[in-house]
Amino acid sequence: MNLKTKQIVEWILTGIVALVFIGSGSLKLFGGEGSAEMAKGVGGASNLIILGILELFIVVLWFIPRTGVVGSLLAIAYMGGAIAVHFTSNQPVLVPIIIQILIWVAAVIRFPELGSRLFNNK
Repeated sequence: MNLKTKQIVEWILTGIVALVFIGSGSLKLFGGEGSAEMAKGVGGASNLIILGILELFIVVLWFIPRTGVVGSLLAIAYMGGAIAVHFTSNQPVLVPIIIQILIWVAAVIRFPELGSRLFNNK
């Protein structure tokens, strides 16, 4: 993969992950009836507000190059929790798993040092 193609893929994946977190965080903070239904699944409206703020904070960290690795790791951890919540509440887990995979791929492409630390056996 040449450098230009790598950069295009990197920004597309980064944008998709950011859009997912911005959309989800915004719905948790500003959503209407759907937000009230979601609040039942996560333990109440106060938890929903905290989760929405956390998702938007992750996006900010994700876009700043110096904090991108931390943002990636927080996003990965957050989605791991989302997968666990979906699994324990008998909701479909396919979408959170796909988002988790996109975060991993984007993080490894954006931050090669992260991939080399995690996946090389040296």
